[in-house]
Amino acid sequence: MRWALYVTISPAWLDPAEVAVSGLNSFWFCYALSDAERLGASPPAGSIIPQTFEFALPIEPSPYDPDKAKRLLAEAGYPNGFDAGELTPASPYTSLGESVANYLAAVGIKTKLRTMERAAFQTARNAKQLGGLCVCASARYGNAATRIEEVVISTGVYARGGYPDIDALFKQQDNETDRAKREALLHQIQQLMHERVMFAPIWLYIWPSGIGPRVEDPALMSINPYPWSAPLEDVRLKQS
Repeated sequence: MRWALYVTISPAWLDPAEVAVSGLNSFWFCYALSDAERLGASPPAGSIIPQTFEFALPIEPSPYDPDKAKRLLAEAGYPNGFDAGELTPASPYTSLGESVANYLAAVGIKTKLRTMERAAFQTARNAKQLGGLCVCASARYGNAATRIEEVVISTGVYARGGYPDIDALFKQQDNETDRAKREALLHQIQQLMHERVMFAPIWLYIWPSGIGPRVEDPALMSINPYPWSAPLEDVRLKQS
């Protein structure tokens, strides 16, 4: 498993302000969010697909550039920003949702933070009832196609809209038996995801772990990218 935390952008939300397509990832400082929320333990991500996954397209995190974001908003006809509606963080990421909302507000994009209990959030997400922006996470393991199937293509369990050309490319790669050709198709899909800013990646989810003085080897990340102590049989205590 490798958790990826990200903001999901509904295609409908981009219609009135296509500026977001090229500037959204510049709106928040992923390194600062990681420092504040995880003491820097969670590495910023450039994609919702971890680079350790098979067929992953390497994409570096976007630099924090609020001036660029404001300029793009002005060029798109929104010099004073616009109202983006609700921003719903998955439980328990309320404080992270507040930080994301503050970063958006700093460049003129207004949101209304909507907090929900975990069960209610999952029900609404499954029913595709979350509007505006969503601070979501994915822990689905596998390869790039596994993640894309879940949240990118129109029929994905957690997809919020989609694009016919991406759907067609995904179907094509699903039937492709040549590995190199399949990889090229999946890379093309990921490039389109990035260019259209279907998601604004924040970080790969790793948290600070406390290690007691009697622990010799906590076995953290022994199974990469599983961020817990595992297997427990490998956890060793110091010999007194």
